[in-house]
Amino acid sequence: MRLLLSVACAAALASTAAAAQEVKVGMLQGFTGPTESLVKPMALGGEMAIQEVSDSGLLLGGRTVVSVRGDSTCIDAAAATAAAERLVTSENVSGIVGATCSGATTAVLNNVVRPNGVVMISPSATSPALSTIEDDGYFFRTAPSDARQGQIIADILDRRGIKTAALTYTNNDYGKGLADSIQAAFEEKGGKITATTAHEDGKADYSAEVATLAAAGGEVMIVAGYLDQGGKGMIQAALDTGAFSRFVLPDGMVGESLTDHFGTALDGSIGTNPGTDSPGATMLAELSEGKDFKGDDPYVPEAYDASALLLLAMQSAGSTDSAVYKDHVMKVANAPGEKIYPGELAKALQILADGGEIDYVGGTAVELIGSGESAGSFRETEVKDGKFETVQYH
Repeated sequence: MRLLLSVACAAALASTAAAAQEVKVGMLQGFTGPTESLVKPMALGGEMAIQEVSDSGLLLGGRTVVSVRGDSTCIDAAAATAAAERLVTSENVSGIVGATCSGATTAVLNNVVRPNGVVMISPSATSPALSTIEDDGYFFRTAPSDARQGQIIADILDRRGIKTAALTYTNNDYGKGLADSIQAAFEEKGGKITATTAHEDGKADYSAEVATLAAAGGEVMIVAGYLDQGGKGMIQAALDTGAFSRFVLPDGMVGESLTDHFGTALDGSIGTNPGTDSPGATMLAELSEGKDFKGDDPYVPEAYDASALLLLAMQSAGSTDSAVYKDHVMKVANAPGEKIYPGELAKALQILADGGEIDYVGGTAVELIGSGESAGSFRETEVKDGKFETVQYH
């Protein structure tokens, strides 16, 4: 009996020790909702970096790392908050990669991140309002602000000789912020937004919204929405009625599910999403070969970089305590230090363990500015033969 008790105690102690060595990272993304097809590869990209660090055996003296998923749904602030609370209070995550969308990110930041003091790095929340939100130093993002995307879109329209455009946006923080940015930048270039209308996600029919835009005219319809919800519905209604045949598609609309659905009907449409032709982008695309996602899918590089920065900051600080390592996120992201690319996280961990410095470049050539957001580069695409093709980078 004593032998059995001793074995049981030893097993329990071993289990407790193993749990203590495990670092949990919350992967808080919109696994359901209007960005579902966008999120699947994003999460896998972020988890590839987590696995890379775990497999190295070099994090904080050999601690393993696991991803714990939470569904922010993108559009339901209450659901996003509940999912984040579970990750923090029940799963005891040491940091969060997410959320996907700006509204959910804002809710989680205000209701969970600040009260609990947990670092959160979003790979895709782009609302300009997040640049100045009170975050107590716990919030970062590897995606650039939509203030920059609006300028990029205005530049593209100007270069292509497009002078008039109708504009629709999903009725939330992301959509409104992006729409305002596009309109201000386009009008500063001398362009004209003929009409602006919000659309709600989840409706069965968008013909009334499209009719309002069609009455005002425009060479293109700009759709600042989501590819799996209202944005897709607005395009469908525009094509069905013949109101518009060419579209401008910001980041939330760029994805294979959209072109798979509409095919060549979208030919000539213009897309923009964060992206770079840096060496790191190529390296990440190669790392993902043979996996269930592409390393150059929208926001995959940003997700990989978010996970990497979170864990490298822990190594730099020598701690998984957010209050300690939050001050190391920008330190590992920016110069000085040895440049680190995708697939080189073990190398980075060793340099930091030895007391050296790194400049994490990653898959997006990330440089954190201001309070901790990406300066950002963008990819311009055009739909040709029913597929998004890269035109150039900005």
